[in-house]
Amino acid sequence: MLYNAKELTLNVRDMPFDYITFGNGTKPLVMIQGLNTRGIKGAALSLAYMYRIFAKDYKVYLFDRRPVVQEGITVRDMASDIAIAMDRLGITNADVFGVSQGGMIAQYLAIDRPDLVNKLVLAVTLSKNNDTLKQVINNWIKLAELGAMKKLVADMAEKMYSDAYVKRYRPFMPLLTLLQRPKDVGRFVILAKACLTCNAYEVLNKIKCPVLVLGGRQDKVVTGVASEEIATKIGCKIHMYDGLGHAAYEEAKDFNQIVYDFLIG
Repeated sequence: MLYNAKELTLNVRDMPFDYITFGNGTKPLVMIQGLNTRGIKGAALSLAYMYRIFAKDYKVYLFDRRPVVQEGITVRDMASDIAIAMDRLGITNADVFGVSQGGMIAQYLAIDRPDLVNKLVLAVTLSKNNDTLKQVINNWIKLAELGAMKKLVADMAEKMYSDAYVKRYRPFMPLLTLLQRPKDVGRFVILAKACLTCNAYEVLNKIKCPVLVLGGRQDKVVTGVASEEIATKIGCKIHMYDGLGHAAYEEAKDFNQIVYDFLIG
């Protein structure tokens, strides 16, 4: 299969925990995605292709969220799930790359289980709540609960992508609504609420491994300032994209190269 991509299942907390692996390397890289409306099942090939730059040097692991989520779950709980999965698979001293909500999770993984993290990349994320995130997430929750999927997907696109990107792909919005509408609205709402539980800022000094922060100055979800706050608090490297926002990881052509160079260097 392309890039040796596989879809697998692991038992975590007595639940089947979906994950994807790809790559032909020996070094472990744990990638943690952001808030996802659909989960990772069926996405092995597309994700392996999107992140193919890592396939030669790494064995990449992408873990889904737990299949059954209860009201009140936090991003720290999700970090604990990933730590259990890594322990079960014998993964230690891995490079970790977290995007958006995945970046929130990755912070807590590095704080609570430093033995699992060799280098850390935190992309378009935050370490403490801000008014922009609260407004965006609460609106997404409201639209999801109302069943307004077209408005939800449209608002997610407009908040995440640059204006030029949204304008270019607006004709495809009906198709995007079909592809990105949440499979399980209740699950999406609970996971969205978890974005509001990140409160790692005051303990970021517990992260001792090398860190790279990437952000977009036009980020309409977490703000670009949030990325700068993390980098200043930790005292680490940062790369900011002037004309991009929350989806810089998709829009910036050099994004994966910058991550790769940091991790390999």
